[in-house]
Amino acid sequence: MELIKDFRSLWRGVAFALAVAVPAWLLGKQFEVVGGPVFAILIGMALALVVPGEKGEPLQAGVKFTSKKVLQWAVILLGFGLNLSQIARVGATSLPIILSTIATSLVVAFVLCRALKIPGKIATLVGVGSSICGGSAIAATAPVIDADDEEIAQAISVIFLFNVIAALVFPTLGGVLGLTNEGFGLFAGTAVNDTSSVTAAAAAWDGMHPGANTLDAATIVKLTRTLAIIPITLALALWQLRLARRAAAAGEGSGEAAGTFDLRRIFPFFIVFFVLASVVTTVFSLPAEVTAPIKELSKFLIVMAMAAIGFNTNVVKLVRTGGKPILMGFTCWVAIACVSLGMQHVLGIW
Repeated sequence: MELIKDFRSLWRGVAFALAVAVPAWLLGKQFEVVGGPVFAILIGMALALVVPGEKGEPLQAGVKFTSKKVLQWAVILLGFGLNLSQIARVGATSLPIILSTIATSLVVAFVLCRALKIPGKIATLVGVGSSICGGSAIAATAPVIDADDEEIAQAISVIFLFNVIAALVFPTLGGVLGLTNEGFGLFAGTAVNDTSSVTAAAAAWDGMHPGANTLDAATIVKLTRTLAIIPITLALALWQLRLARRAAAAGEGSGEAAGTFDLRRIFPFFIVFFVLASVVTTVFSLPAEVTAPIKELSKFLIVMAMAAIGFNTNVVKLVRTGGKPILMGFTCWVAIACVSLGMQHVLGIW
């Protein structure tokens, strides 16, 4: 009976997110430089403006479920696209550059968060999204820090803006700077935020330099960056756990909540399943015929979740408060690009 009750309360919102996700997914396939998640957020926000609160109320339970739980399922399935042995073999050479760019972005985000008084959760999402893998990193981090839908939408919007610029500008910039094919593969893989934009930039480079084949190299570098989701989310979870314990010790809250905390709510167990999925792919050497559909399903579920997040986002507030996060995203983006090129020069690649 409980299951039936849950289904009745959820199905409308889930079906709504699915209905938005399908056209957003198709648009993302046609315009990969933008991507399905961004289209889903935009459509969701547009619908939120035309659907009155009373009519949208029956959707809320399912929309919230999609933006939280479905998003976590998407991250778990993302693990099936990571063959750890392949990444260790091919991506190890890019590790110094990857670590440098990630550290740079997180430091810049931390400094600007303090200097500009940007809300901590937005700063965390923008910093992690810029340094690791755009929307996927934001999807993995948001549940850990308990970010709300508007914070997620704002971070995704910032990341999207500089994804598009990078995909359009970086291939020409790489040619002007005289990067080698290997150098541009490293540059695209470490300095472009989202996987779809990495592939768009690398494909554009390959089109400008026939026979370059930087797409595969850039993708492997990007997947190596994706692994940073694991330590980052676990570190954030431990920090949240520390804060919860401190609050519990101080007796904050009331009733049974005072002096207690729920480890299951704070610890990102879905990241454990993400790791297990990548281990399964590695140990059993799952072929692309098996992992490719799972990765596509993961991407589609992210689009669904972004549709729900867009529907729960106040677009007026998003625009009004967007200046500082955009400045943070721009600064992180420029810093990462400079460090990526600088490290290549230090290592003798460029």
